[in-house]
Amino acid sequence: MSVAPAQACYNALQFEAEQGLRIHSEMMVIGLTCIKMPGGRQVYNEYQEFDINNAALMDDYSEILLRHYQDEGVERPQRRLDKLRTNMANNISRMAIDMSTVDFCNQYEGHVTKAAEMSPGTVRLWAEHVWPNETTSEPLCTQE
Repeated sequence: MSVAPAQACYNALQFEAEQGLRIHSEMMVIGLTCIKMPGGRQVYNEYQEFDINNAALMDDYSEILLRHYQDEGVERPQRRLDKLRTNMANNISRMAIDMSTVDFCNQYEGHVTKAAEMSPGTVRLWAEHVWPNETTSEPLCTQE
């Protein structure tokens, strides 16, 4: 009798890491999408500030997921991470396409402004929060 392999899942730190990278990807897409809008250059500059202030945290998050993929036996962990990051950026980009650029920027540019003011510790708190409408590529492991 064969047993089905267990579904992969994230521990709390891996979950936070994916969420953190999603936040970073969303801030990037908002900054780039809104750059040509009135005030958009400022939003892009705020994204760059967020990026610089959280570079070490995002590097840590990438390493956490790469180790997770290696532990899962993923043949090319970096490729898997790159694909994840691309999918994250594509998801927010699709939202921008579905809305007008003006509406998208009016609705989301404030997120970048707030994020630019956050310390890496505050970004971590944001990333570890479970958002019902934002799912990760692997579920959070249940504690038994």
